[in-house]
Amino acid sequence: MKLNNKKLAQNINEGKIAIIPTDTIYGLSASAFLPYSIEKIYRLKKRNLKKPLIIIISGIDDLELFKIKIDAKTKKILEKIWPGKVSVILPCPNKKFRYLHRGQKSLAFRLPDKANLKRLLKSTGPLVSASANPESLLPAKTITDAKKYFGKKVDIYIDEGKLESLPSTLIEIKNEKIKILRQGEVKI
Repeated sequence: MKLNNKKLAQNINEGKIAIIPTDTIYGLSASAFLPYSIEKIYRLKKRNLKKPLIIIISGIDDLELFKIKIDAKTKKILEKIWPGKVSVILPCPNKKFRYLHRGQKSLAFRLPDKANLKRLLKSTGPLVSASANPESLLPAKTITDAKKYFGKKVDIYIDEGKLESLPSTLIEIKNEKIKILRQGEVKI
């Protein structure tokens, strides 16, 4: 499907589920602020309901939308690794976001370094993004692969050819220390 960013953003903000090219792989994406869309992604992926999804953002300031306050040292760390293919787990104890943190009281965020994705995020606001595959199967490398997995259950497919990448590196920042939880595309 060919959509300009404005129309794509409008569709996502209306609750539609999209498979979009991210900075790593194709992502099954929806607005981070629409709980019913988030639940649909969990059903589509057959994902463990206790496992939070990664949220992609357009800037560090977006963390404030989730009531996340970061200290100066954490901000410095984020400014060194972002934008890039690093997802960072930060505390998010706010009950309002339980549908996102699934009781874990923390969320993973990534600030991508891909111009067209950042433009989309400025229009949509933060998006959840999970690899475009049912749990335990390989991530879709092409839109054809994604359509085999999800067919008409996904509203929008944005094709950017074959995407191959390791997943994002996943880290947690606690007490000014970095803990690597998953070594991915970026070596830390």
